[in-house]
Amino acid sequence: MSKSSTIAPGPAAAQVPGQGGKSTPPAAAPRLVRQRRRRPGLIALSVALIAAGGLSGAVLYAASGQRSAVVVVSRDVPVGSLIAKEDLAQASIALDPAVKSVKASQTDSLIGQRAAVDLRAGNLLSPAQVTKETLVGPGDQVVGVSVKPSQLPATKLTPGQRVLIVSTPDPDAAAAETPAQPGAPKTLAATVIEVGAPAVGTGNIVVDVALPAKSGPDLAARVATGNVAVIMDARGGS
Repeated sequence: MSKSSTIAPGPAAAQVPGQGGKSTPPAAAPRLVRQRRRRPGLIALSVALIAAGGLSGAVLYAASGQRSAVVVVSRDVPVGSLIAKEDLAQASIALDPAVKSVKASQTDSLIGQRAAVDLRAGNLLSPAQVTKETLVGPGDQVVGVSVKPSQLPATKLTPGQRVLIVSTPDPDAAAAETPAQPGAPKTLAATVIEVGAPAVGTGNIVVDVALPAKSGPDLAARVATGNVAVIMDARGGS
């Protein structure tokens, strides 16, 4: 009797499609993701717009924050008056280029000049509001007119103001010359140069006026009698 040989089972044979046994389905291929096409021109335009917007904002911010040191009026100065250091101050403000102003560095050059218009405290000073011209014209003389408060108008006189110096009757003095016709007192036109402070005790005020040299001695003689009064003309009148 022959021995039967036993064959040990070997590794399982790989199952191949078409052969016996079930076949393993193939793995699904990965889906391809379609990438969007980038347009370099559109990207460059976007970057340029963003940069332009940022630059415009920076320029606007810088312009709005830029300040200039300028001269302002610290207290009222009547037209024709000399400008003193105390009349001016400095301020740092943002200005439109179209606004005319005086730089703070020019403050000293304004001292001693005259106000060409009424200067109001707190206002910005412009070059046209000051002048170097004197109120005493060529061929004029300056005469001091001392008067009582009752011989002056209640309205405060200011340099540059046009006035009339009127001779008033003197009942206690004998007439030394032919008197003027009734209702037509003798007058002299003049320009106010300076107004002094009231004297202590009497309250008399000295008003310096300028008038043609030919009339200066006549006015001085009238003032010496004390029989004069000051009439104020409309500002700017002649």
